[in-house]
Amino acid sequence: MLARMIAAISVMTAFVVAHAQADAVSDFYRNNQITLIVGAAPGGSQDLYARLLARHLGAFVPGNPQVVVQHMPGGGSLRAANYLYNLAPRDGTVIAMLSRNMPLIGLLGSSSSVQFKPRRFTWLGSPSSFLNDANILIVRKDAPVKSIDEARRADLPPLVLGASADGGAGNDVPIILRDTIGLHVKQVVGFPDSPAIFVAMEAGEVHGRTVDFSVLKASKPEWLAPQSAYRILVQFARATRHPELPDVPTARELAKNEAARDLIELAELPYSISRPIAAPPDLPSDRLQALKRAFLALHEDPQYLADAGGLQLDISPIDGEEVLRAIDRIALAPPEFLDYARKLFAETRGGG
Repeated sequence: MLARMIAAISVMTAFVVAHAQADAVSDFYRNNQITLIVGAAPGGSQDLYARLLARHLGAFVPGNPQVVVQHMPGGGSLRAANYLYNLAPRDGTVIAMLSRNMPLIGLLGSSSSVQFKPRRFTWLGSPSSFLNDANILIVRKDAPVKSIDEARRADLPPLVLGASADGGAGNDVPIILRDTIGLHVKQVVGFPDSPAIFVAMEAGEVHGRTVDFSVLKASKPEWLAPQSAYRILVQFARATRHPELPDVPTARELAKNEAARDLIELAELPYSISRPIAAPPDLPSDRLQALKRAFLALHEDPQYLADAGGLQLDISPIDGEEVLRAIDRIALAPPEFLDYARKLFAETRGGG
């Protein structure tokens, strides 16, 4: 009898504590807004995902706070990562969408400008694991080469591709393709943001670029029409061809040899955490759990999914634990790949 009474009191106490914690979280967020930092300029793929999240996330956080987007471009989201880790309030009012390469850059530890440890971030997850997406090389049809076979010939003019000035995540793909499939390419690094690269392509200032397929469908769907002025030559970050691109080879198919194919597969690892969302380290546990639950609940909301579909965005979410597992897989990559990645990032941040 006494044991049953003690058990009942314990259950009641736990319920009261949990209810009090929920009330405290709700009261906190009712009086505060959440800032969602985007480590890139407006108009690009991160902006599309972040604004979609901001419109819906607050409805799933206790207290229903407003979520506002703040852009903090620089270093391919390095500036945002450093700010989130070292300066942002650790109270659950600031989260950030970082580039997919930030965990790898943090693991490399090859630059004093990296001031964070990837595993210490509070990872909420990613709205996309790239399951239904692809990174594509798209070029103008009047480019000097007309096919991927011609684009790999050193005796023909190189493809001139546009890239962002801040060392964005997409800058590395043309160089990886150069080193693994023999793409004959000249990369022009210096455009302020993704929309500026699209404008340069339309003006004929560059032949093409690499970009996520979902972003192209959302931003330039007319470019995908059969009679458009553009063609897709290769797809990256795909083990198999995207269902909507059955005639476009993957980089893995075109690899020069087995070592090149292995390098491609390792370089594609960050895409599994395509749009990682993090909070600073050491958040109060009740607010941390509330944010994690809200992030997962958001991705089951019919209206959110409908809005994402309207934007042609890949929604294939993973949670924070899966982000951490992906970071561990990257950390266990062979030393020669990590050495290659260091050289790659140095090249793509200085032009190539």
